[in-house]
Amino acid sequence: MNDLDIASKELLTVRDFIRWGTSRFNENRLCFGHGTDNAWDESVQLVMRALHLPAETGSEVLDARLTSEERKLLTVVIATRIKERIPAAYLNGEAWFAGLRFKADERALIPRSPIAELIERAFEPWKPAAEIGHVLDLCTGGGCIGIAAAHYLPTAKVTLSDLSQSALELANINVLEHNMQSRISVYHSDLFSSLPDGECYDVIVSNPPYVDAEDFATMPAEYKHEPEMALAAGNDGLDIVHRLLKGAAERLNERGILIVEVGNSQPALEASYPQIAFNWLEFERGGHGVFVLDKSELQKHF
Repeated sequence: MNDLDIASKELLTVRDFIRWGTSRFNENRLCFGHGTDNAWDESVQLVMRALHLPAETGSEVLDARLTSEERKLLTVVIATRIKERIPAAYLNGEAWFAGLRFKADERALIPRSPIAELIERAFEPWKPAAEIGHVLDLCTGGGCIGIAAAHYLPTAKVTLSDLSQSALELANINVLEHNMQSRISVYHSDLFSSLPDGECYDVIVSNPPYVDAEDFATMPAEYKHEPEMALAAGNDGLDIVHRLLKGAAERLNERGILIVEVGNSQPALEASYPQIAFNWLEFERGGHGVFVLDKSELQKHF
């Protein structure tokens, strides 16, 4: 009898499988960074989703005995997470961002941007919510940033744009899931190139590819399940950001703002544009490398 057969027979409760998953994840030194940052939370996410239970629940559920079929299912899910290094969000088919649930699969990045905090505040204090009539989410992937913006700005229009057709398929699914099709437009576009002529925005927000060549070469196996074109961005990680900066000003309304995440490529960006005073945001829940620039500042330099 192998270890999986033993586990499926000897582990009896929800709590047993969460503990066992945590131990095995730590033993196998898995990487966490797609919505969780530790083995326990990853195990909770996998086990509870597989059982169609809420992640936060009481001891009466945690100590409930499982059926033999449920035990076999959980054993396979946990073993797959270890063997194939597939992030939990892809195994579950869902991810949470800014308090909202999204469909997730390998067509797009798993949503995890700290920009969620800014969206939950409706972009204040950087832009009064009352002045935001149209938001553009560039490099939208599965659409989470733009859809969340539409949720927290219930009177604003939102445009989603991406170069990946497959990512946009997922974005369209998420738009329908959130019943946002009347307020959200979706475009296949290389940054601004195929967006409607003359259309401008009060907020342009983007989590573009920004991983430099060195970081991409050494990324843990979990990240290799995500689309390369959504991560890799040249030697300095700024291939897309350089172009975005050059084209943003003419697409912003007066007093419009640009918000971009560049993560670990922040030092490279500052070195490339020493004349620009980037406004780097701080986040209560962690995260870094997100800047805000207004239209007037962009016009000075581009």
